Order: sequence, then C-alpha cells, then structure tokens
Amino acid sequence: MRRWRSLIACVLIAGLAAGCASRPVGVLIPVPDTVAGTGRVNMVVATVRKRVDTPDIFSGERGWNPSYAEVTVSIPPDGARKVGDVQWPRSVPGNPATDFVTTKLDELTQAQAVSWFHDRIKKTPGRQALVFVHGFNQRFDDAVFRFAQIVHDSGADVTPVLFTWPSRGSLLAYGYDRESTSYSRDSLERLLTFMAKDPNVGEISILAHSMGNVVTLEALRQMAIRNGRILPKIKYVMLAAPDVDVDVFHTILRELGEPRPQFTLFVSQDDKALAVSKRVWGDVPRIGQVNPEVEPYRTEFERYKINVLDLTKLKTDDPLAHGKFAASPQVVQAIGARLAEGQTMTDSRVGVGEHIVEFTTNAASTVGQAAGLVIAAPVAVVDPTTRENYGRHMENLGNVASDTASSGKHVMTTAPGQ
Repeated sequence: MRRWRSLIACVLIAGLAAGCASRPVGVLIPVPDTVAGTGRVNMVVATVRKRVDTPDIFSGERGWNPSYAEVTVSIPPDGARKVGDVQWPRSVPGNPATDFVTTKLDELTQAQAVSWFHDRIKKTPGRQALVFVHGFNQRFDDAVFRFAQIVHDSGADVTPVLFTWPSRGSLLAYGYDRESTSYSRDSLERLLTFMAKDPNVGEISILAHSMGNVVTLEALRQMAIRNGRILPKIKYVMLAAPDVDVDVFHTILRELGEPRPQFTLFVSQDDKALAVSKRVWGDVPRIGQVNPEVEPYRTEFERYKINVLDLTKLKTDDPLAHGKFAASPQVVQAIGARLAEGQTMTDSRVGVGEHIVEFTTNAASTVGQAAGLVIAAPVAVVDPTTRENYGRHMENLGNVASDTASSGKHVMTTAPGQ
C-alpha cells in the first residue's frame, strides 16, 4: 500500500512541478534570427493531427488525412543554454538568443514533402534518415522542439523526419492518446514503407519514446506481416522507456520476421511512471522497466538479439526517471555518435553502456519538461495546460468526475488486491 501511494504521489508532485507556468500560445510563429552562433535544425513533419487555423497549425485532435510541414528550429548559442534543455520562450515572440524558436514553418503537400526529403537525403552522409515518434501528453510544438533538441545535441548528421500523432497534451487525455496510437499506426507504416522503398535512402533509424513505442511496434508488426519481414533499409530501432506490456512485446517480436533491424531497448527499473502504468494495466510489467539480467527477459533479449541499455544507475533531474535515455547530454551525444558511425549500441564494456553509469551529474530533462508525466494516474490531475481547457474537459467528463475522485481516493487508501 505504501509503495502504491508513493507512486501515485510521485506522479502528482511531478505533474504540479512540471506545470508551474503555462507556456505561451504561438511559440511556433516564425521569427527572424540574426543572432550569431545559433544552431539550426531543419526537419520535415508527417502527421495525422487535425489542421487548425491557429498559430499551433495542428491540434491534438485526429485528422482524416496525413498532413505535412517543413520546420526550421533555431537553438540558442551554446553559451546561452544548458545542453539537454529545451528552453521555451516565456512570451511571444521568443528571443533566438535565449529561446527555442522557429524561423520557418511551411505547410507542404505530399509531393512537396517528398521533394524536400529527396533533396535532403541525397546530401546526407550515408543517406541516413532518423524518424522520431514522441510519447504521451505531447502538443505539436512539444514534439517539434524536443526532436530539434535531440538532433542538435546528438550531433548526428541525419535527415530528420518527425512523425507526430494525435495527442491532446493533457494528463486527463491518457485514454484518448492511447486510442490515438491505434489510429496512427497505418499512417506510420505507410511513411516508413515509402522511405524504405525510396532508392535515394541508404538506411533508416527510428527513435520512439514511451507511448510512441506502441505506434512504432504496431506499425512495424503490420509491415512484417504484409511483407514477410521489416523492410531491410530500416536498420536501427531504438525503444526508449516503452510503455508496452511485456506479453504484448513478446508477441510482437515473434511476428517481426527475419532478418530484423537492430533493436536497442532503454530500460530503467526505477522508472516510476511505468510503475504506475503497470498498476493501471492489470499489474503486468512494462518492458521499459524490467531487469534485463533476470529471466525470462535475459533469454528473450538474447534470442532476439536485442541490445539493452540499462539506465537504472543513471541519476538525472527527472523525478520520475522516465526520460533517462535523453536526460543526460552525454548519453544523447553518445547515441548520436554511434548512429553517425554506424556502430551497434550495446551495454557491453566496449559500448555506450560502459560510459552511461558515469553520466550521473549535470543532467537535465530533454525529451520534454513533462516527459516524466507519461502515465495519468487514476485521479483527476490538473496541470496548467489542462486548466486552459478545463471547461471542455469538465463537459466531457460530466458526471464521471465525482466517480473519478472517489476512485482515486479509494486507490490511495486501499492496498492492491483488497
């Protein structure tokens, strides 16, 4: 009972801590950048979010057809930011000298997106593309800035492709976001299939975080069933803190066919967000929180040749320990170096894992200031983003609100199994 209470409390505290100040609307409105020393990340975006006539361009609702955009993000000079941080503007327009801002945001047709991709991939060493699939509770601007930060801080010379699926960016929308993963998997499969069959492409790497692993694994599973295997240009698949049932993960692995990409799994036994998810989803362990040295996981990872990076000993500023794969600037840079050099990431004494346990200080949250809030506990948690839309949430919740509060109180005072 005490453990359960502490897990819920940690989610609540982190939710309040991460949401002390609401972000301004319109941070993606392009601004001029004449500041010396800023970094630039130019990416193409594919999304199944709904197009809206607001500065955000895309909402958290579901669009009927895929949409595309080109975005250039300006990142403050090295001396003006802590590597690993996404520095959000306090007001609009942001200041390129201190803030992440966009200098370009153009909607594209599918043909224009394909043209952008062809031009960029031909100029990329090894013709490598990196596809990022974000997690739960991510607005469109969250996904854009966080991917830009990862690409910039990793130093990897790749063609960046952001796949962003419908997430309402609110703790109260966990169920909606989870269903959106099923809604989005076909579109991600089509995107990956197009890229993998493009003769201009050398190889493709995929980086998925948290709930984004559900979208990614389902898309790859469908591809394998359709083609007999995952298409060969997809070389690396990095699964960071996957919020995936261990039994579901095992089932998907069996259906991916042979040969398959090199899978790297980032796990941490102290991931409190996944501990809550385990409780919520029938007390079944999440694959991102297992101990890779115990059975049956050790044998399964060996059988499927999955590289596992155990980040349990890595200490970061993330109170839920859910964004460790990107919480340390050194780890992000090590991953980028391995990706650029085409080397296999491993937890052996000669690989990235040798260094990870050393990176225990000067860490900051990267895949978002709210990345740890990946599981909405079964209670009504209200962060600033939620408060901005509180009327809509209350209308949707209706009479369920009181039941939710009662259930949350029961969970907080009753031991599991009682």
